[in-house]
Parts: sequence; C-alpha cells; structure tokens
Amino acid sequence: MNSSASAVLELKVQRPGHVPPEVLALDVPCVLRGLVSHWPVVQAAAQGAGAVAACLQSHWQGATVGVFQMAPESAGRIAYTEDFSGFNFGRQILPFDQVLAQLLSWQDLAPSPYLYMGSTTVETCLPGFAAEHSLALDTPEAPLASLWMGNRITVPAHQDWPSNLACCAAGRRRFTLFPPDAVGDLYVGPLDLTPAGQPISLANPSAPDLQRFPRFANALARAQVVELEPGDAIYIPSLWWHQVEGLDALNVLVNYWWRRSPSWSDSPNTALWLALATVRDLPPAERAAWRALFDHYVFEADAQTAAHIPAPARSLLAPFNEAGMRRMRAWLLKKLNR
Repeated sequence: MNSSASAVLELKVQRPGHVPPEVLALDVPCVLRGLVSHWPVVQAAAQGAGAVAACLQSHWQGATVGVFQMAPESAGRIAYTEDFSGFNFGRQILPFDQVLAQLLSWQDLAPSPYLYMGSTTVETCLPGFAAEHSLALDTPEAPLASLWMGNRITVPAHQDWPSNLACCAAGRRRFTLFPPDAVGDLYVGPLDLTPAGQPISLANPSAPDLQRFPRFANALARAQVVELEPGDAIYIPSLWWHQVEGLDALNVLVNYWWRRSPSWSDSPNTALWLALATVRDLPPAERAAWRALFDHYVFEADAQTAAHIPAPARSLLAPFNEAGMRRMRAWLLKKLNR
C-alpha cells in the first residue's frame, strides 16, 4: 500500500441499508462502514467461504457467466502482454456454480491460479438475490446492480462514467483512488483495446516503477486508499480513477451504478473519441481556437451563453430533451456517413 496516501472520507450510517442522502451529492469518494451489514451474504461471510458460496448458490438458477482466468505467475494483476497485442488472461463462459466450486478448491493453494468474474447483472445471474439484500438508494433512476467475484485479483486503476456505490459482501477489498484530473500522471493504456471496456492505468501503486512512469509519483501523492470489510461500502463519484484489490481467497462485491444525466443521453466518450479524430492533430493555433469554442459552448456554458438569441431560435444552444437528442444523433450519423 502507498504509505503516503490519504484516508478516504467516512460518513456515519444511521441504519444499515439506508444510504445517507448527502452522499449522492458528493464529488469525492466516501466510505460507509456497515452499510450492508444486514445482508445475509455478509452474515454468511463471518462463517467462512463455504457459507458465502451456499448463500449465493441458493439463488442460482443455471445462469452462465463470463470469467477471466490467469496463471499464478500473473500475481493476479490484470495487465497487457508485453507487446500490447492482448492480455495476461484468458476468457471463458462457465456455469456460476462451477466458478464458485473452483474458487473454493483453490483456497489453500499458494500460489493459486486466479479466477475473476467481472460486472454481471445481479438479477440475470442470481434471481431473487436483490429481494433478500435490500438497499435504499434514492437515485434519479433505478440503479444497475452488478455482481463481482474472484480470489486475490487486482483490477488496475480505471474510471467509470456512472456514479458507483460498491458494497463489500465477502472478503476484504482495498481501493486506491485518484481524482479525475490525475489522468496525465496515471499512464493510461490504449483507449480501444481494454480488458473490459474501460482504459486502465499501466502503473502499479503497490510496486511503483518510477523509472518507467516518473509522473506517477504525482498521482501517488494525491492517492486515497481504504480497505473494506464485509458489510462496508464505498461511494465513487463519476470518473474517479480506482484500483480494486481482492485480499482474500473468495471476494464478493455488489455495486450499484447510476447516471446523473437522463438515460436517453449519449456517453461523453463519443465526443472524446470524435475529438481525437477531428481536433487533436490540428496545428496548435487551431487547437487553441477550438478550445475557446469548447470552453464557451460546453465547459463554461451558462444562462448567458445564448441569452442574446430569442428562445425559439436557440436550437442546439437550448437545453436538450429526448427528442432533441434523437435529432442530433440522426444529424451526426448523416454527417459521419457522408
């Protein structure tokens, strides 16, 4: 662990299962100790991995899940191959009960192979689980609940657009977090070849190689680190970078994702990718001119940006709704397909 890292903000939970409303307005990470201590799977964790497996399997109705499989020499850290042509894991589709059985059988192996089940929709994998594992989360739209499971796996620092509440159900987890503007110090890998959809940092906070990644020292100076026990939860705001380490032979996490924007809106990633193709390689003076336009119309836009135009004539400068987004999407597709 990075010894210079700062602690994560912690807020008190008044009642297990109830997220304090002020959490959802935060723009920094926040730990909620004991938030899901009432969950049956958390209580099973106190009895051992076998009890956790039995609790989970009681909801299983035959679903298969995607998993990453990694050799012992990987040390459990998801990474690229040396030439960046692929990754240090293989992918497989397995019945959920087989994943559980494999993890249980490797508990006493040292070193063991590694097995990791990433984001899997809870209701698809374990129907009825959510009904017995309640959480009062007052978000604008119903959050997406996902299940994560594995042994001592490390998922390198990455970021998600939705806001995230991650609940530690079994095993211990260590989170290392960096603010969104640390991106230049994290040495992020390719944007379009990723382990699971999100670009990852190539630098390792647990064993920093500052010769290869010298700016990573700046990121470490701003890192926040926390370890969660079963029953604890952490709120991760949109686009905060986070590395997640499973510290035990069986780790189970349930997370909830939600967006602060309407479900009909597109991902800002679309704009980022298009900007890479159209703006990044312009001459410096032109890039600066486009930056001024982006600042004016996007990043610094306010009520005065289009106040000089009559409201019925503002078109793209007016607030978007679903119909407007559909028109914009159709117009963009027509432009891109010329």
